[in-house]
Amino acid sequence: MSKPYYIFLDDERFPNQVKWTQIPDLPWTVIRSYGNFRALISLKGYLPEFISFDHDLSIEHYADMIKGESDYSKYSEMTGYDCAKWLVNYCIEKNLSIPKYTIHSMNPIGAQNIKCLLNNFSNGKR
Repeated sequence: MSKPYYIFLDDERFPNQVKWTQIPDLPWTVIRSYGNFRALISLKGYLPEFISFDHDLSIEHYADMIKGESDYSKYSEMTGYDCAKWLVNYCIEKNLSIPKYTIHSMNPIGAQNIKCLLNNFSNGKR
């Protein structure tokens, strides 16, 4: 049996710093980037039991969030939304369900995008 693991996706914070929403008290593996998110899941070969998503994974994302812009195509670092899209495709390829998750991002638009994507996939709207 595979050992369960739990991903906390955030470029800066640690789980104990999230005070604006509740996240479970778990032995988190902290992941800071899209590349490391993909690598960990691919290396393990199975999904985490739980994921806590941040949206903005680089300083370059914050300036646009403040201005209300969201041209993600210009960024060199992918976002938490990109991680969620990759996760959906991984689940489709492997015929798996999305693991339990929460979204702790302080970016309301980014958080909503992640939530809609994952909910739509979970509800069969691909």
